[in-house]
Amino acid sequence: MLTKNELKYYSSLLQKKFRILENKFIAEGRKLVEEALKSNYKAEVIFSTSSFNENNNSFFQNKLLKNSRVEVIKNIEFEKLSDTKSPQGIAGVFYQKKEDKLKKFTGNLLVALENISDPGNLGTIIRNCDWFGIKEIILDRKCAEVFNPKVLRASMGSVFHLSIFDDEDLIDSLKQAQEKKYDIVTADLNGINLYEFKRGTKTIVVFCNEANGPSEELLKITNNKITIPGKGKAESLNVASASAVILSELTK
Repeated sequence: MLTKNELKYYSSLLQKKFRILENKFIAEGRKLVEEALKSNYKAEVIFSTSSFNENNNSFFQNKLLKNSRVEVIKNIEFEKLSDTKSPQGIAGVFYQKKEDKLKKFTGNLLVALENISDPGNLGTIIRNCDWFGIKEIILDRKCAEVFNPKVLRASMGSVFHLSIFDDEDLIDSLKQAQEKKYDIVTADLNGINLYEFKRGTKTIVVFCNEANGPSEELLKITNNKITIPGKGKAESLNVASASAVILSELTK
């Protein structure tokens, strides 16, 4: 049975400062809980409602739940653990994983993000990276937090599949990458035509805040700038949309 103090504690994980302090996060919805379990994230507790249990018998047959604490709670209690308007009635509290920084720069095509502060955009970019086979993403300190509930939902669980190095000094990380023979390619409105660009063997493509564009520090170390040629009157593409187009081309 869940105590009032436990409910208060777990609901605090909806706030960034407590997620960081406790090194835990809430994954809400069947899809996210299952993806976290499949990706070997350790669950502290799984919460469900009676209505969810009645309609999702197969969920509880998952062998990955075998050693997990499962608490059936009232709808009114579950709402305190949820940040959605129509909760599914299933959520898990998981321990965060921190990537080993010594294992950075292992693929031929990586993605780095500068100041992607919108959680929806960040989650969608992570999902795009997963779709196109990118295994490693580097985030600077101005990016939205990876375990923000909106990021998790927008990523559809892709957060759990990739190596994500967050809270990084991006410029320093990219300089380290250049020492390892990576080319830094930044998406920018003033870049060369994406469809005329030929990437090198080892490349890091950088996507930036669409309102501000790349920082001066980033541009100073950029080897190439690329852009998606437009045909209409829109000033630019949403950064998440642009990432899908660029990654589709660079992974051909």
